[in-house]
Amino acid sequence: MKTIFITGSTDGVGKLTALKLAESGHQILVHGRNPEKLEQTISEIKEVSGNDKVRGFISDFSDFRSVKKIIAEISNEFSSIDILINNAGVFKSSAQKNQDSLDLRFAVNYFAPYLLTNGLLPILKSSDAPRVINLSSAAQSSVSIEALKGNEPISNNEAYAQSKLALTMWSFAFAKAHPNMTSIAVNPGSLLNTNMVKEAYGHHWSSADKGANILYELAISEKHKESSGKYFDNDKGDFNIPHSDAYDEEKIIRLISETKEILNS
Repeated sequence: MKTIFITGSTDGVGKLTALKLAESGHQILVHGRNPEKLEQTISEIKEVSGNDKVRGFISDFSDFRSVKKIIAEISNEFSSIDILINNAGVFKSSAQKNQDSLDLRFAVNYFAPYLLTNGLLPILKSSDAPRVINLSSAAQSSVSIEALKGNEPISNNEAYAQSKLALTMWSFAFAKAHPNMTSIAVNPGSLLNTNMVKEAYGHHWSSADKGANILYELAISEKHKESSGKYFDNDKGDFNIPHSDAYDEEKIIRLISETKEILNS
């Protein structure tokens, strides 16, 4: 039995993945922003899976203080986590920026998983075979450092694509920095049938199950144990090459240096 924390798991691909993993008997930590929705999701997963080992945690990932709070709560309750799936993401929002004047897409899709994963490192390292799965996207665009800092207004599409490339670049760097952990970036599939896709595009290409199936496999299949530092493209159904910036050492070093500065300021 693994202890698995899935962010953004009260609907869409995250919820389906949580359910599939619960049905396999694993201990699942569910995360959401809305307390009622979280409780409802926990009850549903327990009922459908027949697995009572489901816990819920509240956090608003646009607020870094809230991210630090969930890190403390989980670290106090669990001595180890085997798998972290950084699934939470945002495309459109009524608010364009968070409390720190950063673009909401960068805050939720990149800064929050960066902060969360590094904050949970001690209990991830306590696992025999820790894995971190980072939800990337087919949409990837070169990161503007000024946009990262919140100084340059960009479109929803551009902010989303830049935040997802930032996450992929960091995922590769994280894999190098932590050779005893498995870290994989994944595009779960383009235009899956989720609320985020409906709000953004109004139509979909594939069912959300397509994304949940690959997350399940990447999280627990033994065959992916040696796949650290790679990018799985579920549109192709195999490992693939992401945006070339994900291999640009200079750009990665600058991204992480700026990230640390922004988060420490």
